[in-house]
Amino acid sequence: MIKIEFMKKIILLLFLSLIFVGAVAQIPLIPSPQRYETIPAQFSLSKATIIIHDMELDEVAYYLQKELLRHENLPLTLTSDYEQAPASAISLRLNQLNSKQPVANEKESYSISMDAGLIVVEASHKKGIFNGIITLLQLIRFTEPINGTWQLQCYNIEDAPAYEWRGLMLDESRHFFGKEKVKQLIDWMALYKLNKFHWHLTDSPGWRIEILQYPKLAYVGGIGNHTNPHTPAKYYSQEEIKEIVKYASERQIDIIPEIDMPGHASAANRAYPEYSGGGSQKHPDFTFHPGKEEVYSYLTNILKEVDALFPSQIIHLGGDEVHFGNAKWHTDETILALMKREKLKEMSEVENYFFQRMSDTLFKMNNRLAAWDEIAEFNLNPDKTIVYFWRQDKLQQLQTSLNKGYPIVMTPRLPMYLDYAQDSLHVHGVPANRSRVNSYDKIYNFDPYGYDVNYPLNSNILGMQVNVWTERIATENRLDYMIFPRIAALAEATWTRDNKKNISDFNDRLKKHLVLYEKDDIYYYNPFEPFKTAEPAK
Repeated sequence: MIKIEFMKKIILLLFLSLIFVGAVAQIPLIPSPQRYETIPAQFSLSKATIIIHDMELDEVAYYLQKELLRHENLPLTLTSDYEQAPASAISLRLNQLNSKQPVANEKESYSISMDAGLIVVEASHKKGIFNGIITLLQLIRFTEPINGTWQLQCYNIEDAPAYEWRGLMLDESRHFFGKEKVKQLIDWMALYKLNKFHWHLTDSPGWRIEILQYPKLAYVGGIGNHTNPHTPAKYYSQEEIKEIVKYASERQIDIIPEIDMPGHASAANRAYPEYSGGGSQKHPDFTFHPGKEEVYSYLTNILKEVDALFPSQIIHLGGDEVHFGNAKWHTDETILALMKREKLKEMSEVENYFFQRMSDTLFKMNNRLAAWDEIAEFNLNPDKTIVYFWRQDKLQQLQTSLNKGYPIVMTPRLPMYLDYAQDSLHVHGVPANRSRVNSYDKIYNFDPYGYDVNYPLNSNILGMQVNVWTERIATENRLDYMIFPRIAALAEATWTRDNKKNISDFNDRLKKHLVLYEKDDIYYYNPFEPFKTAEPAK
């Protein structure tokens, strides 16, 4: 009988959530939800509150419990026993949502219904439940407890992301930050409902991932960084990689590793020079050799270990800027013989040949290939390839990608590169001038469909991503300064639909989030008080 009464209460609350009565008031969330309504009631959260969840939701329920203990010192009991009927409960339930309209990105959609004694977070998938939990955690963090009780303003919320790809890339080849900083960044990505962490682990300055079959990649290739080529080797062991992948997975974040090829390979070639395809004076040993069969075996063995570490089934292979260091390809006898044998006329066709082979390697591992927009010209399988559009001054790469039906991640340098200055007064960003400042509001207002190209009706733009290149980011303070608060703008740009976005409203909410940064010892840039924190030089 108790169970029946409790279930009746849940059903009634869900029914009332569809009515959405009550006055609209600003909700402090970033990103702003698709639809919400203020309810004239307050939910009392305290140690007496119980988290009741479906058994399939153990992982996300445990995450909610841990976060409440970590941030609020609030220990709550977990149970899957719906026979209990506490006076204060948070219910996590899998169910089909009752939205009257089709829901895009349904796995990540959720609803929240609240009254004085019960909060119901409902979704059709645990990803949606997790997003609902994040919304709830933000509401709690913006409520001050009184005598151990949080009086939460009640809302009814229906929400779903505008884009399925909401990403951030961190370059740790040029400067290495380590496990704890990466975990902190993943925590903030989760709080902002970002779901793709692109991890740039290899490049010319350093190789940052342990490969057991080729140990010198880490302890020789890991020596140095962009600032100092002689610093001791820094890299992630495979056990550390597994720990970080698990940490991200608990927060519903996929990690996409990048193993750069055939260019940007100098660090790898320092460790194993026999696989080098040469370089230039400025970019020594920049490429892997595309004409040696043993190079393909070598790279395949590396990717097998990478594949075993990352369950996302997407591996980024770079593919950019090969021309920086492929001059020796033009005279290398093995490459010339390859061109004759395969009837390749241009060096771009050699790149195409290389990528065809490496993409086939990934496909056999049931991975999709991701790469920068240089690969748009190649003849790759659009069902298994993701193009990252990064050069907004080369719109033909976007048009070609659209025409070929490639799924596209929009990450143009303007405004999505976070190594660029975010204020015209800053002097250490790239480049620091008024016309090329990547301010948070430019990210917020970025329209991936706003370029002067022809967008087919079936355009497959997955979403957006910011990239944190670290040539000029050598310390944690500068890393924080360049990411925060622009990460918040990205969150709303990728989650909230255009007709729900409002920069003035966002600014009001962002000011509240700056307080959270301070509580977490984030050295952030304050766009409302630009001189509050000095710009770190490195």
